[in-house]
Amino acid sequence: MPTRSKPGSTSDWRMKPVADAWKILAEVSKPVAKAALVAHEDALDWPVEWVVTGMEVADHLPDDWTVEVYLDRQPKSSDLQRVAALFEGKPPAFVVEKLPDTDWVTESQKGVDPIRAGRFHVRTPEHPADPAMVDFIVPASQAFGTGQHQTTAGCLAMLDLMKREGVVARNHADIGTGTGLLAFAAIHLWPHATATASDIDPVCAGVVRDNMATNAVRQGHGPGELTMVIADGMDDPLLALRGPYDLFIANILAGPLVELAPSFAAAITPGGNLLLAGLLETQEARVRRAYRAQGFRLARRLVRGDWSILWLRKSRVR
Repeated sequence: MPTRSKPGSTSDWRMKPVADAWKILAEVSKPVAKAALVAHEDALDWPVEWVVTGMEVADHLPDDWTVEVYLDRQPKSSDLQRVAALFEGKPPAFVVEKLPDTDWVTESQKGVDPIRAGRFHVRTPEHPADPAMVDFIVPASQAFGTGQHQTTAGCLAMLDLMKREGVVARNHADIGTGTGLLAFAAIHLWPHATATASDIDPVCAGVVRDNMATNAVRQGHGPGELTMVIADGMDDPLLALRGPYDLFIANILAGPLVELAPSFAAAITPGGNLLLAGLLETQEARVRRAYRAQGFRLARRLVRGDWSILWLRKSRVR
């Protein structure tokens, strides 16, 4: 099944100027927003080109959230009804806005402070490097995977923790890679390992390739080099051929994480390490149950905002 978009993700039309881009916005409470995000994830017929985000209105208003739906056309009444169905009971009031004919993702990301997570520093090209940290550059137009989202920053911090606690990786994979950022971090931490990254979205192949050049990551099949695959979950012969993996990263969403648990487990060595993210804290128990059934046990967990980041280990004996 498709991995679908990770939290804070963007589809291809958001990565370039769009002549007819629109936004549906609702201001709601935090519980209502979280429930709507879960409902969106469970809506299997949701149009793939519609991007849904939820966030705090401001740092000093943690219980006041906005839910925004971005479309590549003017929404019709049936579209508003589809969005309203994400909310239980009476839906909130919606504000419909036409976005300016510009690369509004880039504009919205300008001036965003760099992210510091573990030993890693993630920035846009407009910001200076931090010589005391491992520096990665991701353009602002690539709104997914820049580390701004709590799950990506949490994954970077957890990878750093894995390294500090003695994890040795010889063959790792990053599923749902987006920009390639987490794969780049793993390559830095385990430079002699074989590295594979995959995503369901074909546009990510070019994105990752460009970011590899920017961040001096080598493309190839040998140790310390990255191989990029476009795949629906684990449905690609090259992913199977390059396995099994002793470090496996999946920053996607709770629903796909649960459904992909058996195929992920089959691709990981006994004693291997699994990093999962993209799940709300309220979804953590369901995800952990799915992986416990596959022989995984919790090693560490982080919570960033409302999101859980899980480090699991696969049992050596089942």
